[in-house]
Amino acid sequence: MRPMTRGCAGWIALGLLVSATGGCKRQEPEVRATEPKATQQPVEQAAPAPAAPTPPEEPAVVKTTLECAISVAPNLPLGGPVELRFTLSNPMKGPAFVLNWRTPLEGMKGRDFEITRDGAEVPYQGPMVKRAAPTAENYVMLSPGGSVDATVDLSKAYDLSKPGTYRIAFRGELIDVAPDLSQVGRPMDKFQPMTVQCPAVDTVLFKQR
Repeated sequence: MRPMTRGCAGWIALGLLVSATGGCKRQEPEVRATEPKATQQPVEQAAPAPAAPTPPEEPAVVKTTLECAISVAPNLPLGGPVELRFTLSNPMKGPAFVLNWRTPLEGMKGRDFEITRDGAEVPYQGPMVKRAAPTAENYVMLSPGGSVDATVDLSKAYDLSKPGTYRIAFRGELIDVAPDLSQVGRPMDKFQPMTVQCPAVDTVLFKQR
């Protein structure tokens, strides 16, 4: 047999080594599966509560008449004066020119009040005046928001000589009310009367001991 050369022996040894180790394997990089990141959902914000509806403004009440008030002391001795205060006010937007006839603004010149004593009518005993056409002097001007008052002694025109509870009420009508100066002193057939609400008042007349 022919002796083996060194070169062949080397190749044989290398082949045995490869066979024993299963050959050289290529080291592949390890790939790890990564889970996809969760997509961040936007946080839902609660919708703001709807604002309460603003109530509509109520229209201002426009006054179209004058206002009246009377006052008297609640208790008075018999035989003395029974003074009553009469107040007329203007809540309207414009001025008012009021004819003072048949109101305390001219004094006691007619049956301007209805008076009862314990429910019985008290007769009027004062003067009754006949009138000609009015002049500007017979009118009282009330500016918007203004007022005028007068005081009269009812005992000079009504029989208040007996003790009891007296109820006093203004008759409730102004003979003529003009809206401007140009109509002041107009003829009687052109008068524009105005009814006013004037709450009644009570007073007790008593005998002194």
